[in-house]
Order: sequence, then structure tokens, then C-alpha cells
Amino acid sequence: MKTSAFENLQHHLKQLPGIGYRSAERIALHLLVEKPERLPALVGALEGAAKSVRRCERCGNLAEAELCDICADERRERSVVCVVEHVPDLAAIERSGAYRGSYHVLHGKLSPIHGIGPAALNLASLQARLESGEVTELILALPNDVEGEATCHYLTEHLPPGRDVQISRIGFGLPSGGGVLYADSVTLKSALEGRKTYS
Repeated sequence: MKTSAFENLQHHLKQLPGIGYRSAERIALHLLVEKPERLPALVGALEGAAKSVRRCERCGNLAEAELCDICADERRERSVVCVVEHVPDLAAIERSGAYRGSYHVLHGKLSPIHGIGPAALNLASLQARLESGEVTELILALPNDVEGEATCHYLTEHLPPGRDVQISRIGFGLPSGGGVLYADSVTLKSALEGRKTYS
């Protein structure tokens, strides 16, 4: 018989991405019954991360200081900015080893049907980067779906006036409806090297 505290934990675990009812139940049982000695370390790690991890003020990546490691790296090409939907997309491109520029994480994509408009995305800091004049190329590495295309279109229509910024769009090797996160390193390398001017 499950207790109310157990069901409350299971309910909150089920709210996490990729975890359904059965997975939440297994995790809760594992932490409370099978391996309770792991629980304090997990709670401590969550509390520590909640206190120290935040968004990079420039690009929106995970950071523990004002800037993430990529933005703080002087060896990165700051004039080229790869725009991605989420942090895991950035990590997937980094694993490919095909890109040495900088990034910008939107933390979503436009989806009017779900009530996600421009104000819900990380656009203000991107606008500031474009207005600074340091960006010469914007690589749109967004999902090849309706919302991804709508977001790409919005970005091209709302660039600061008077700025000469080349806009390119990856897509070569990525399946229709697919995203960056689930592509392998070779496919991502081909997609980046085969990018085309977006119009």
C-alpha cells in the first residue's frame, strides 16, 4: 500500500521530462526502499545545483558565473553565433567537434498554439548581441518542423536594421521534423558544413 508521501514524490517525479508513471514509481522505490543511502547525496546535489547553476547572461547556456565556459573562452569565434532551441542541442553540437563559434540558446521555439510567443524566448540578449555589431553570421540550428521554421522566420524579420549579418540554416542530413539533439555527430558535422543562406 502506497503512502501519501510516496505518491507525492511519485507525482513530482512524473512531472520531469521523459519520466512516466512507471518510471517515477521505480525511481521513488529505488530511492526510498532499495537504496535509501543514495537519497541524501541526490538531495544535496539538487540543492547545490539550484544555488549555483544559472543561465549565462550572454547566451543562455548553463553557467556558474556571469558567463558560461564557452562564452568566456577567448579562443571561440564570437562573430559566428549558432542559435539552438535548448541546452542539450548545444551539447550535441559541441560533441560533434565541428563548430568553434559561439551559441545562443532560445529555451524554446515559437508556438502560438501552445501560447509561446517571442516574450517567452531568450531573445533580448540575442538582440543586444546583434546590435553590438560583433556578430557577422547567425547559424539557425533549430528543429526542422513548423515551429522551428516559424522561429527562423521571426528571427530574420526582426534583426536590428542596418546590420550586415549573414543568416544561414542547417538542415543537410537532418530528417524532416527532426531536431539537433537526436542527430549523430557525423550528421551534425555535415549539417553545419552544408549550411545554406536562409531567406
